[in-house]
Amino acid sequence: MAFTGNWACNTFKTGLMNGTFNFTSGSFKIALYTNAATLDATTTAYTSTGEVVASGYTAGGLALTITQTPTVGNSGYTAYISFSNAVWNSALTARGALIYQSGGGNPAVCVLDFGADKTSTATFTVQFPAVTNTSAIIRIA
Repeated sequence: MAFTGNWACNTFKTGLMNGTFNFTSGSFKIALYTNAATLDATTTAYTSTGEVVASGYTAGGLALTITQTPTVGNSGYTAYISFSNAVWNSALTARGALIYQSGGGNPAVCVLDFGADKTSTATFTVQFPAVTNTSAIIRIA
């Protein structure tokens, strides 16, 4: 299997320490992939290998809008951020996605494994979880 689960990429973990990532001014994208892609925690950057090819889908994916800038939750122990849902107005099939920072080598943030092929007939949406310190898509405790 090409996807082995949902992962914060190692590049993201070290990039937090060395200043690669800036969630207050950086640009982030989400790209969709077929099961032919090999994406896991060791994914270092955006790649077009195994990326979805479909009418209405552009290589590199969509720009993400940050809906929650870095925030510490009510517990005081977890920092989190989130994005608006990503929507493609086209029929396509994807097995997973990669969130990455656009520019500077396109470093990988995280791999999203959909668990199986997901197919749309008109609109394909990646819906992000609620924006809280216990469920936001990116949380650091």
